[in-house]
Amino acid sequence: MTPVNRSRRQFLRGLADLAGATAAAELALLAGPAAAQQGMHAPQLAAPNVPLVNPVTLARFVDPLPIPPVAKPAGQRAHPAYPGKSLPYYRMAMRAFRAPLHRDLPPTPLWGYEGMFPGPTLVATSGQPLLVEWINALPEHHFLPIDHHVHGAERDQPSVRTVTHVHGARAPAASDGYPEAWFVPGRSALYHYPNGQDAATLWYHDHAMGITRLNIYAGLIGAYLVRDEAEQALGLPSGDRDLPLVLCDRLIGRDGQLYYPVSDDPQAPWVSECHGNAILCNGKLYPYLEVEPRRYRLRLLNAANTRFYELSLSSGQPLVQVASDQGLLAAPLPRQRVTLYPAERAEVVVDFAGMDGKRVQLRQQSEAIMEFRVRDRGRRDTGALPAALRPVERLDPAGAVRERVLALGERDDAGGNPMMMMLGGRHWSAPVTEDPRQGSVEIWSMVNLTGDAHPMHLHLVRFQVLDRRPFDLFAWNATRALKYTGPAQPPPPEEMGWKDTVRADPGMVTRIIARFEGEPGRYVWHCHLLEHEDNEMMRPFLLRPA
Repeated sequence: MTPVNRSRRQFLRGLADLAGATAAAELALLAGPAAAQQGMHAPQLAAPNVPLVNPVTLARFVDPLPIPPVAKPAGQRAHPAYPGKSLPYYRMAMRAFRAPLHRDLPPTPLWGYEGMFPGPTLVATSGQPLLVEWINALPEHHFLPIDHHVHGAERDQPSVRTVTHVHGARAPAASDGYPEAWFVPGRSALYHYPNGQDAATLWYHDHAMGITRLNIYAGLIGAYLVRDEAEQALGLPSGDRDLPLVLCDRLIGRDGQLYYPVSDDPQAPWVSECHGNAILCNGKLYPYLEVEPRRYRLRLLNAANTRFYELSLSSGQPLVQVASDQGLLAAPLPRQRVTLYPAERAEVVVDFAGMDGKRVQLRQQSEAIMEFRVRDRGRRDTGALPAALRPVERLDPAGAVRERVLALGERDDAGGNPMMMMLGGRHWSAPVTEDPRQGSVEIWSMVNLTGDAHPMHLHLVRFQVLDRRPFDLFAWNATRALKYTGPAQPPPPEEMGWKDTVRADPGMVTRIIARFEGEPGRYVWHCHLLEHEDNEMMRPFLLRPA
């Protein structure tokens, strides 16, 4: 069973007090049986101005699934990295807007790239660079509550500031979206993306120091797809049968307003996780999509602050996974359930052949979150998945020049409330301790001392999962000795491809191996539970020249 951590239980129990009996029952189901059995103190959460929507009371599958448009270049521009050459140039303005998240709800105030949630899909070709000007055209004041106890979100900082990170991109440091490189409304930043990487489903999102969780919750997310010739030669579903499905969850007031929880407890002001009870797909609650009895490629992306998704089809047919975070698997992998932690991606192929007139739901655990309606329009699909996709050459641990042992921990107050999450026991502002050399191979062993499963993300590089292994927490706490208590567990087949985000389980040492290719400079690594990332569970790393 996936562990339910202490902070999540506290949050859900506190939220249940606000949402009323009906919503409380639903939230208990979302938390799982472990939460219901706990009698732990919950922080006092500030009540929303209006009652929250209980999604189970809304009509299902009455809104068509929005498909984000593909972004179009605004022209061509020169760049110093490519003398004498002009590159495709895109303008992506972050704007405030309103949009209904469900037919029966009032329009919700949101922020989005080009005034959309999710933003337009950027499509790139491997080896062909492009430029994006990220423009902050947002209001001067944030519409979500800022916790000024969090580092980087102090009262003397502008309340609205943004910086965009393309998650999974091999981008130079100056274009990576460093958390402290934020800019305020009326300003912009021109970023350069070389796209020197294999075809993959990437995504872009805000990364501003101390308020990433709020800016993403407000809607600042979108898909970034990299294509290459090898992938296109495989005959995977394309065109209108190649769809990004961006999943996230929110708490919504009956007036349509987003609610982000805050604490009234001065001893525990930080709300350490945010779980919404309304699961959105491409910005809609319970959408539907008309499909044909053919194969479809679904690019599943978990863009939630905290929630993990365990996805399946109501028809019982498999989701055939063809790619993970950083591109194609070696071979198609049929799966009855696909589990994604925050920031993870999985590309799956679903065949609706022979299902004309039927309806199939995509489920999160046992709850339907969107519906496919199969309608025959006379077009046929004669293709089939190849037996092999792309070779994945495994990195040899013997070639690693260094193995780093990195602790994932938390710091509590005197009452046992988590006050911040930390990496290696160090704050963000401490001197850099991870400094791989360009082109070198390293193993990072992440020792999880907490009750959370942390999705850990490294910027710039792709990596492979080596194994997970249980260890003696008491021995670690006593002497910092790493004593294993069981054999190493190899990664499952879906984790045998290239990754950029990995689940580090509690009580386990999760080992990854990476070749640190890319341009020297300062990047970051962090937990992608956004509340943790914003409160110290993020550290810089320095890529040194070869």
